Amino acid sequence: MKYWDASGIVPLLVEEASTADRQRILDADSVIVTWWATRVECASALGRLRREGSLDEAGFGAALRRLTMYAAAWAEVEPSAAVRRTALRLLRVHPLRAADALQLAAALAAAHGDPSTLAFISGDARLSAAADIEGFPVT
Repeated sequence: MKYWDASGIVPLLVEEASTADRQRILDADSVIVTWWATRVECASALGRLRREGSLDEAGFGAALRRLTMYAAAWAEVEPSAAVRRTALRLLRVHPLRAADALQLAAALAAAHGDPSTLAFISGDARLSAAADIEGFPVT
């Protein structure tokens, strides 16, 4: 089981430089744990790629279908007061955006307070650095 943030999942949906690596990680361990809003973040990223012209309508539709398939099987950390408190703490100690703080707080909740037990997968350097400082093995 590994914690995947949205930027770790997007390469599973569209072809990117890290797609093969992400697929190998998923093939070795098919359990995805992620934040409740990850599906929205991924859809946002796909919409941006479509607007920028990196993804045509057919590719966009195919990526959304893959997202639906993955989301149907992954485990989500639900919103809670504890996740919000943790995200607020993370914003005080790391240079994170709000959504990234919520992702990291959700990962800490999934790890039951022991981040060394849960690998963290992200394509975001700032979020990965914060996860490393918090004690996650970062992939």
